[in-house]
Amino acid sequence: MIAVLGFVGVLALVTGLIHLYLWKRLVRDTTTPGRLRRVGGIAALVLALLVPATMAGTQAGLYWLAWPGYLWLAVMFYLLIVLVVLEVPMLVTRLVLRRRVVAAEPTTAAPEPVLVGAAGPTEPPAADADAVTAPDHDQSRRLLLARGAAIFAGLTATGIVGYGVRTALGPPQLDRVRIPLAKLPRSMDGLRIATVSDIHLGPLRGRAHTERIVAAINRLDADIVAVVGDLVDGSVAELGSAAEPLRDLRSRYGSFFVTGNHEYYSGVEEWVQEVDRLGLRVLQNRRQEIQARGGVLDLAGVNDLTAAGTGLAAPPDFAAALGDRDPSRPVVLLAHQPAAAKEAARYGVDLQLSGHTHGGQMVPFNLAVRLEQPVVSGLGEVDGTKVYVTNGAGFWGPPVRVGAEPQISLVELRSA
Repeated sequence: MIAVLGFVGVLALVTGLIHLYLWKRLVRDTTTPGRLRRVGGIAALVLALLVPATMAGTQAGLYWLAWPGYLWLAVMFYLLIVLVVLEVPMLVTRLVLRRRVVAAEPTTAAPEPVLVGAAGPTEPPAADADAVTAPDHDQSRRLLLARGAAIFAGLTATGIVGYGVRTALGPPQLDRVRIPLAKLPRSMDGLRIATVSDIHLGPLRGRAHTERIVAAINRLDADIVAVVGDLVDGSVAELGSAAEPLRDLRSRYGSFFVTGNHEYYSGVEEWVQEVDRLGLRVLQNRRQEIQARGGVLDLAGVNDLTAAGTGLAAPPDFAAALGDRDPSRPVVLLAHQPAAAKEAARYGVDLQLSGHTHGGQMVPFNLAVRLEQPVVSGLGEVDGTKVYVTNGAGFWGPPVRVGAEPQISLVELRSA
């Protein structure tokens, strides 16, 4: 809970600064002093408070905050990106307009002569009234430019978010990938592992989401099912019925589960027991022999890297899961985060199956994920260990996916 509150505090600070910027570009720059600007300022303040209130409120069971809060978070994100991208062309346009105004101003002339007549000295004729309106024209052009940018940013952001919502709430796409393993016996060639991660049952996704995922996996007729973490965002009491359809998963040699970081925010011990009750074997720093088609494969699993700092469960123990095994056998490791491959490679893991990244979920956020994880999506390699990362079948936070469709993966192992 302390970690969650700390995260909410940091989020409140960051979103506050972002909303200050949005207020300047969308309210202050597009309005003149008066009632409309005051209303815009109040709206910006309310929306700034909505984001941390949603994060904290959903933890407290106020699920009605989820839809408006998370949708605004996505719109805010893309408004920020579009407006930042527009800063350079806006600056260039303002400089051009300013130069034109300066060029249009009359040059300094010699002092007007004083007319002397019978009635004495007289003042020269009054200056043309149009000369004093130049600043007004300049202000009007600036206002028009700011409003045009605001309208463009608003339409672009809402359009992207609308597309992202449709993608996120749509059915998971199937990714088929063939991965050769040098140690895989020829008799086991073609062994198929249905892999899914980041289902994220919670305030916005419930039982129907699980049912659709289970039905999609069962249609694959896989040899093994691997659920690689982040199943839930809530307690067993809240989401037990939503997870219930997992008991219907079908596979020839078993269904397996490893914890993700979100299990440690949701009551990990209860969820380990619940998932086991539903028929999935939880690989907590252990491995399972898979005897199939006359050959043997080691399937191992480790607790998520997050466990080390929670004190709620044993940290990932690669030695317990991978030590003292027959090195002639191929080994597939289930680990929620791709970063676990850095340690797994020391134990000669042939293939690691992971999730966690959501494929970035919302472009260009995938660029930031790449700073933390060695592989963001698809097949990669870390120190000689092959790492396959599935995009995940759900979402976290905003119900939005842009550039990273929800995914179930069918990994087909091939003998090299």
